[in-house]
Amino acid sequence: MRVRLAACLAVAPVVLPVLALAGAAAAGSGDLWPHLLRFVLPQALVETVLLLAGVGALVVLVGTGTAWLVTCYRFPGRRVLSGALVLPLALPGYVAAYAWLDVMHPAGPVQTALRRTLGLTDPRAIPLPEIRSLGGCILVMGMVLFPYVYLAARAAFRTQGVEVLRAGRAAGAGGWLLFRRIGLPMARPAVAAGAALALMETLNDVGAAEFLGVRTLTVSVYVTWITRSSLEGAAQIALVLLALVAAVVALERWGRAPGAHAVDSSATLQPRALPWPAGLAAMLACALPVLLGFVVPAGYLLWAAARRIGEFGLPPDLWRWIGNSAFLAGLATALALLLALPLAYGARRDTWTRMGRPGLGALLLKLGMLGYALPGGVAAVGLIIAFGKLDDLAASWAPVALSGSLGAVVLAYVIRFLAIPASGLDAAYSRIRREVDWSAQSMGAGSTRLVWRIHLPLLLPALSSAALLTFLDAMKELPATLLLRPLNTETLATALYAEAARGTYEEGAVAALSLVAVGLAPILVLACRATKPHLSLR
Repeated sequence: MRVRLAACLAVAPVVLPVLALAGAAAAGSGDLWPHLLRFVLPQALVETVLLLAGVGALVVLVGTGTAWLVTCYRFPGRRVLSGALVLPLALPGYVAAYAWLDVMHPAGPVQTALRRTLGLTDPRAIPLPEIRSLGGCILVMGMVLFPYVYLAARAAFRTQGVEVLRAGRAAGAGGWLLFRRIGLPMARPAVAAGAALALMETLNDVGAAEFLGVRTLTVSVYVTWITRSSLEGAAQIALVLLALVAAVVALERWGRAPGAHAVDSSATLQPRALPWPAGLAAMLACALPVLLGFVVPAGYLLWAAARRIGEFGLPPDLWRWIGNSAFLAGLATALALLLALPLAYGARRDTWTRMGRPGLGALLLKLGMLGYALPGGVAAVGLIIAFGKLDDLAASWAPVALSGSLGAVVLAYVIRFLAIPASGLDAAYSRIRREVDWSAQSMGAGSTRLVWRIHLPLLLPALSSAALLTFLDAMKELPATLLLRPLNTETLATALYAEAARGTYEEGAVAALSLVAVGLAPILVLACRATKPHLSLR
């Protein structure tokens, strides 16, 4: 009973903003919907759908293609590139957009170098494509997010259906035919899962879209609340955004339906050596996404930050930004781990007592993990509404301001990233044999003692990995922080956003580089794992 109660309390923060949004949108002013439907939603919805379609197509094309090349073929630089293709995940989308804006600016390094080479002086003499456009946003976001598909597709190619691929090769299928008829259908569920994660990140983004001039639904939520001070309008737009999230989830479920029977295997195919023209083309095809998604923006940020530090020193508020970011992310991580443990244990216990059939515990675990599909702006608006009601109720006896507090920011982080420790602990629990619990219970151990004395030591590796990923994701969260932070409270993400809004790109380069450095830790671990050799079959 206590386990179920704890699991229900853990799920409550995830459900709270959705219920608050629905209530506010239903009770909102009736004249808002005609205005939104006429002036706001059409453009925002069209641009959001086009952005999702473009990013989805790009991440699938680049992620699946590069995964197939590094898995099935040998070419110059393959081993280095197989790890380097993960590096773009270290850059949040808004950091990459921030860097590319300055790189492609008429006074930036690209156009300046071209004018000097061609002997031109007019900044408008070189008609390069405009980065501040829907196409520019698709390219920037796609080059940052394709590793979600790359990692999922590469794992599928390396571990599924080795016998089928070998049979296809033996029958003479190779190249495009082997990929189209065998490899891609087998990897379709993994590709769909990776693409869905990339699309969720695209929907959550507010910085890159606003920097690059794309009015998405997420940007509209922010503008409607902050600029126009219309909480009801923001709630109604957030509900439309939530419906779009549901559509993405449904599309991912459809995409997971396998097109071919996949056979799990611990072995992989022996990569085939490519002749030098094809090998060079494969190397360039894998190197270009790394250059566009990581090397160019990260290299430019490093150069701009070094130049700024050399001239003016470190920004005086840098350590305050880092401290605020680390403090909020640390609190959110601790709370997320604390809530994830009863969710995972409740699902484990419920599954066993029901002989493997899912029950309330499994349902609560899935509800707790839905927060990752909730864009930060949606969660923030829902919390503003819910905390505003609580502030009104408490005003008569205990004046508080929950809606603009650090606690609101921490709770938004927990809602967004509770899925990380919950899924990690659930997977770790599946590796603990049932006999361990039986032995402890036969010796009189209750649920609390069982979890504290037996499970926690076994779960420490999963807990540490989940804590690292949750902390790093919370450090980079922008939409929820923008909407919920108290006045005069800046994090690395909001400081970068403010500098970009003012157009002082060099001033924000140090904050941007700090965020990249934070994101590199887990990405380097993934990159190292991606380069490890695996057992192969000839």
